[in-house]
Amino acid sequence: MGNQNIRYYYNRLNIAERLIVINVAVFILSGLLKILFGFSGDSIIGWFELPKDFFHFLTQPWSIVTYSFFHSGLGHIFWNMLMLYFAGRIFLNLFDNRRFLNVYFLGVILGGLIFLLSYNIFPALLGINTSLIGASAGVTAVLIFVCSYLPNQEVRVIFFNVKLWHIGVFVVLLDLIQISMGGNVGGRLAHLGGAALGYFYARQLIGGNDIGSGFAKFLDAIANLFKSSEKKAPLKTVYRKDNRGGAKTDNYDKESRQRKIDAILDKISKSGYESLSKAEKDFLFKAGKE
Repeated sequence: MGNQNIRYYYNRLNIAERLIVINVAVFILSGLLKILFGFSGDSIIGWFELPKDFFHFLTQPWSIVTYSFFHSGLGHIFWNMLMLYFAGRIFLNLFDNRRFLNVYFLGVILGGLIFLLSYNIFPALLGINTSLIGASAGVTAVLIFVCSYLPNQEVRVIFFNVKLWHIGVFVVLLDLIQISMGGNVGGRLAHLGGAALGYFYARQLIGGNDIGSGFAKFLDAIANLFKSSEKKAPLKTVYRKDNRGGAKTDNYDKESRQRKIDAILDKISKSGYESLSKAEKDFLFKAGKE
């Protein structure tokens, strides 16, 4: 019964909340292994962190993604997950889970590549022994995506209403300032990689080009590898032959629904989310859940 309840509540979470649960679970589990079983932190994280040495990276290529599930401390994971929660809520009011995963993991990957290249190109960084962990690149990608897609949308920050593009500029400038001061250079460079991905993805999407479509197909292929080998008998679809053209009507309804979604998203990009009527907001919210 307990497992069923946990599964029920987990299935009710959106994709951003599920990522938060996974990150917190990994953080707690790695801590328990270290304290209760005597594993050192380095022996656990070492298999999953992104090393700065290129040849070391070739021996664990999975680390270009797995580094994002590990964090260095409570403050590190708290702020990352808090930002992911709020940015994810805005994102998932507009788009589906697949596009969210595209932006998030492409941000993680590009952030990791920027880190890796920087520590093998820039002379001042060549002799530094370091590695990369944390979800910041993916979180920043999601945040900058919504800031670029809805730049004039206002959100409440403590006592003031602030436009999203102001938040995006502040986040990027903060990273640039911290790099110039020598603070966590590798992490900040990864943030900027995620920010670049989020901005470019949003601007391309506004122009009608989804740069993550190929990556989505790749994720589908990976997911299919883990599906059960047991195949269910295919359901047989029977169409009635009548003068009403039921199949054509279904296609028309889907096309009409998509045109309505596109029109609402176009309105948001021009006038902001608050320009939508309640009916439009409800329709977009329901469409994002399907």
